[in-house]
Amino acid sequence: MAIDKIESAGLATNTNQPNFRNIIINGDMSQSQRSTSVSSLTSSSTYQTIDRFATELGSNGTWTQSQSTDVPTGQGFANSLKMDCTSTGSGGYLHITQRFEGQNLQYLKKGTSSAESLTLSFWVKSAKTGTYIAEFRDIDNTRNISKSYTISSADTWEKKTITFDGDTSGAFGNDNGSSLELNLWLAAGSGNTSGTLQTSWGSQVAANRAVGQVNLGDSTSNDWYITGLQLEAGTSASDFEFLPTDVNLRRCQRYCFVKANGAGALGMATYYTSSNMRASISFPVTMRAAPTLNVTEVSNGYQMNRNSGSDKVDDFTINQANLTEAQLINSTDASGTAGQAGTLHADLSNCFLAFISEL
Repeated sequence: MAIDKIESAGLATNTNQPNFRNIIINGDMSQSQRSTSVSSLTSSSTYQTIDRFATELGSNGTWTQSQSTDVPTGQGFANSLKMDCTSTGSGGYLHITQRFEGQNLQYLKKGTSSAESLTLSFWVKSAKTGTYIAEFRDIDNTRNISKSYTISSADTWEKKTITFDGDTSGAFGNDNGSSLELNLWLAAGSGNTSGTLQTSWGSQVAANRAVGQVNLGDSTSNDWYITGLQLEAGTSASDFEFLPTDVNLRRCQRYCFVKANGAGALGMATYYTSSNMRASISFPVTMRAAPTLNVTEVSNGYQMNRNSGSDKVDDFTINQANLTEAQLINSTDASGTAGQAGTLHADLSNCFLAFISEL
């Protein structure tokens, strides 16, 4: 498995042979660059802890999401994604989501008579038994398909396998945009449950997306864990595809590269005026698109070290960026000298600086 293939595109493009059998990235929940735990979630449409998994939450209680070490025994996993209800709610929605680039899905032949079936497999555990929904959304063509699975025994790890027919209508776009979305529902209001569950591919109807879904948010005793999430072409599930840690991390860094999560060196920098500096940051892999900056501004948290002293710097923005590097500039700092060079550091434990190119 060549690392240079990961760096160039994250996955193979426009071929019948993907680099990885598992379409899911970070299905063993081992990578969590941003944080290992986030509490007091009441609304969300973004990424919180585990890399590549977004939390979609609206008006359905309060939650803590974390990277857990509770895993099924003897399966080789070290981590799971955990959702813990800390305040009840109903009538809203909650699902865990991963999105996929269309250019990495061309071998599925969606929109043709040869469209591949998809098989989803995973380990799951919850205090709340009952019916749960797994849904795929074709974002390019506004189509979807939903299947149910049952958690039979409370607080017990169970292996689930679900097969979805191939879709002969609507091809995925052959680009780096979001074409397919997996939603693992945990709660759904009447807007997504009042119809008939869409168990075959068809035009998306909101009321048909999550019919029968239990409300995980109806008790603060409820939690939900998942790991070993695998999606592959075909009608049967194979053993989970474990990847080396560095390979798994690099796949995640195509979408999110956390340069600083606490103190540490950031890169070389140069003053271009007496009060402003530029710092160049190289990315470890080719990112999906030119990234945006997510930075926690900490008073006196960042420092420019130069040959005649040091200066505290704040208020970073991206001056310019491409798929392989970015140039940061600052708007406030202590006095420096134009032309002086040095190194930029994050000095405090609550510093955070990340480059984001998520779907």
